[in-house]
Amino acid sequence: MKCRFKRNMNTLAQAILLSLASSAAFAAPSGAELEYASASELSAMMVSNELTSVALVQHLIARVADLDKQGPTLNAIIEMNPEAFDIATAMDEERAQGKIRGPLHGIPVLLKDNFDTADGMQTSAGSMAMVGQPATQDAFTVQQLREAGAILLGKANMSEWSGMRDMSLPLGWSGRGGQGKNPHLLSASTCGSSSGPATAVAAGFTPLAVGTETNGSISCPASAIGVVGVKPTLGLFSRSGIVPITRLQDTPGTLTRTVRDAALMFNVMQGTDAADSATANAPTGIDYTALLSDAALQGKRIGYPIAYTGSHDTLLTPNPEMLAAMAVLREQGATLVPLTVRLPDIEGYLSGLMGAMKHELPEYLASRQGLPIDSLQTLIDFNQANPGDEHYCQQMLEAINAVELTHEEASAQIAIISQNFKDAIDEQLREHNLDALFAENDGYSQFSAATAGYPAITLPSGMSDDGTPTSVFLYGQQWSEPQLLAMAYSYEQASMALRQPGFKE
Repeated sequence: MKCRFKRNMNTLAQAILLSLASSAAFAAPSGAELEYASASELSAMMVSNELTSVALVQHLIARVADLDKQGPTLNAIIEMNPEAFDIATAMDEERAQGKIRGPLHGIPVLLKDNFDTADGMQTSAGSMAMVGQPATQDAFTVQQLREAGAILLGKANMSEWSGMRDMSLPLGWSGRGGQGKNPHLLSASTCGSSSGPATAVAAGFTPLAVGTETNGSISCPASAIGVVGVKPTLGLFSRSGIVPITRLQDTPGTLTRTVRDAALMFNVMQGTDAADSATANAPTGIDYTALLSDAALQGKRIGYPIAYTGSHDTLLTPNPEMLAAMAVLREQGATLVPLTVRLPDIEGYLSGLMGAMKHELPEYLASRQGLPIDSLQTLIDFNQANPGDEHYCQQMLEAINAVELTHEEASAQIAIISQNFKDAIDEQLREHNLDALFAENDGYSQFSAATAGYPAITLPSGMSDDGTPTSVFLYGQQWSEPQLLAMAYSYEQASMALRQPGFKE
């Protein structure tokens, strides 16, 4: 099959390959007090009887209709949930009866299109090859959100197969959802595979969204699109019922407009899942809002890179937004410590991911019935027979299918590299007596935290001259989410760097 290449690598590919070798604006609809309100603010409006869940869902669905397939045509949404109004009605009735499930009661949430939902919606990882009988069981995380009273508004677009169809494909594109756009500057990149959820939050389609990250798929779109993206420690959230690359690196995460909203989602999404052994050692019962305070940065020691050495030697010159962010940290009482950061060797990392996906994706497909495909080979055959208008390639899928590593061999490769990154981060924190590490969107820090399986938060830091958001990145040791969220909250409250999109061409 002749296929068209587009030279635009996703964030995972960029990190791996680097280490190895006159504008017009669309008018936004009125009602910004709803579309750009946080979940906390919307919940308060519901408590005071100023807003119902039905009215909110109606407003957001209308906004999606105006902006996602018309006007700027953001293509952030793959499908809306036909049951959303029924769920909203039920949540309003419960509230009227005095039954409040918690802060997410009656609040809409969008899911990346790789979370199983036992309803009328598809779960396809953005692929037309996965359109068929819907899943028969909710992903564990979806069950948690439903039980908390959240309204599943729909499925968000994503880079097809989380960027693993072909690394030359444009970022944010899928066969089902089309080409996603950045709501700040429509021609700008949306970055990693959770781009649809990030765009939906930024554009005012939903206050809350859930994405996934293997390596960069939450941090990169959160950075490019200007929202708060939180990737937890591997194992804090269950991966059951999620289309995999590999459980050795995959994790759900949150995309929100505020740190507090992320903490509220963490309260709901934590928990032990018998079907995901990684959750057995995770802390439970934590209130992730408990430490949120304007003064949370007081007395903290935070390291920041001035150079990277090891697998890729780089000297860094902080950009203006990074310098401004560092000034905010100091003003909030933090001590900043310059670091030369060692990057461990990552040779074998990509082949390990590919080998793991070769074995884990068929296991997931076996859990689904009534789909056009049941294996990697039938997926490849489907794409060859149905090339679509773009005629995009699938060289990564073909390479994965050809990998000869056993799952044990692939797991061993990734485990060694992951442990090396854990050790490198732990060493920096211990040697310099640090509470966290802080960086701009340089790619290396994001890759390090993801490969280690450590928690990380991407935060808006302002706007660049071309009208796209800038960001900063905060990360730390295993299970340090309560402390990271607190420090991120203090920075957020002092910087007030979140910007609403202008939908500029």
